[in-house]
Amino acid sequence: MIRLPKIMEEELTDSPKGDIKVSFGYQCNGNKGITCEVSNGYEIMPRINVRRTSSFSCLSGAALSANATLANTNICNGLIGAEKLPSWDSPNSFRRVPSSPSLSKLDILSSSLQSSLSNLSCSPSTQSEALENDSYSLKSMSAPSRSDGFLNAMEVQVAGGAAGEDRVQAVCSEENGWLFCAIYDGFNGRDAADFLAGTLYETIVCYFNLSDWESEQEFVRTSNGLGLDGSLQNILDDGNLTHVEKIVSKFDSSKDLGVDNFTRKGPCAKMEVISDSFRHRVLDSLQRSLSQAEHDFLYMVEQEMEDRPDLVSVGSCVLVVLLIGNDLYTVNLGDSRAVLATYTKDYMNEDERLKAIQLTDSHTVDNEVERNQLLCDHPDDPSVIVGGRVKGKLKVTRALGVGYLKQKKLNDALMGILRVRNLLSPPYISTQPSLNVHNISKSDHFVIVGSDGLFDFFSNDEAVELVHSYILTNPSGDPAKFLLEQLVLRAADCAGFSMEELMSIPAGRRRKYHDDVTVIVIILGTNHRTSKASTCL
Repeated sequence: MIRLPKIMEEELTDSPKGDIKVSFGYQCNGNKGITCEVSNGYEIMPRINVRRTSSFSCLSGAALSANATLANTNICNGLIGAEKLPSWDSPNSFRRVPSSPSLSKLDILSSSLQSSLSNLSCSPSTQSEALENDSYSLKSMSAPSRSDGFLNAMEVQVAGGAAGEDRVQAVCSEENGWLFCAIYDGFNGRDAADFLAGTLYETIVCYFNLSDWESEQEFVRTSNGLGLDGSLQNILDDGNLTHVEKIVSKFDSSKDLGVDNFTRKGPCAKMEVISDSFRHRVLDSLQRSLSQAEHDFLYMVEQEMEDRPDLVSVGSCVLVVLLIGNDLYTVNLGDSRAVLATYTKDYMNEDERLKAIQLTDSHTVDNEVERNQLLCDHPDDPSVIVGGRVKGKLKVTRALGVGYLKQKKLNDALMGILRVRNLLSPPYISTQPSLNVHNISKSDHFVIVGSDGLFDFFSNDEAVELVHSYILTNPSGDPAKFLLEQLVLRAADCAGFSMEELMSIPAGRRRKYHDDVTVIVIILGTNHRTSKASTCL
């Protein structure tokens, strides 16, 4: 059992309008059999007989709103706002919940999901059927079991919340060695961010289960009568293998066409390197999940745009960080960033220095590669970029939603000046994500995951320096909340206000001075660095 540290709950100022809307933290059970103290006196009780496989020691998240926006309770017939999101939201702490709720309760996905997943029935055809079936319809041999996928666990820790048009989520299964974090930076409304917060994690679980099942079926077909029952669990059920290692073995085994080749690996052998095949399947599942989310959101928009034409302009940037064992996967659309802080050797001074490495691409017209690609894709349109924005509307070149820049019929739903003129060759906004996988080394210290509002005020190096200096002096503190406090100080200084004066400005009007900001800081590894390291700017 873990008792989670209670993250600081003080408001940023005495003004009720100036508080940080979301603040949560998680501390891993790093030392078996040893009780660890945290800053507020809470104890982290060690798990018994559980071999820790995660590559992070703790994380913290915080979010600050600037936009005035109401939570949309009508999206997806009210199911997202009324049922799904409240079960995820825990803005000031992680909560232990049974394995992730099933999509079957939400009659939100189009029939294309069922067809694309073949026999994997993630969404019943009617809501009444959904309420009758409290889990995936995955009982038969023709479809995978939810317990097979490596993102499944008996219990997970979840946290999430909203600040303005931003949504943030974190899901952790420490004993199974994985961590899921996501920031959805909505624009022109919160609908797309809410949709992602209510569905994307579940869709990813579906596609991982499907990929796992496909791998097993491929092995069964190629094994040609090895006597397996369609599952490799009987081979891999060994107490010396971690959950991730078992799943990797299942993926790897699909490449090995004979018993000798599989046996040579040995079920008790320790896997030091996750295979390229496994990484490919993970990235493929993430990409397919995002494509499915895009399709289903636009399908919903098309169904509801007669009553809500504003939905065609609503969109969201997407940043997903998935830590599995020692592999850190990032998937992004838009301008949110994941920045790695890693140590490099300074041979002249015989010292270690901290370097900031951006793991994600910035999908904006300010990025020369993105801008040139956009112009190349629309050679016959002289007004692709107007006023430094795509068709004069958006700075981001890739995003989920924003259907009026992707489909003519959705653009036609808008009236008057809101409609984009000369939409000659849509789509103008791409949904092709940037994908990256980084193998964590002993030199890697922490990762900053943030929406673009953070980087309006801090460069990658500055953000890393701030977190690093804070961790050195406050090893049990909250670096994510600290970053937001420093941002408010800088924003206030730029505007000529005191921090109290800035935070007393109501949300909406305060957007003039800073954006919605969401930050997650993930501390990697198990050993804390000392002051020997210095930060290089």
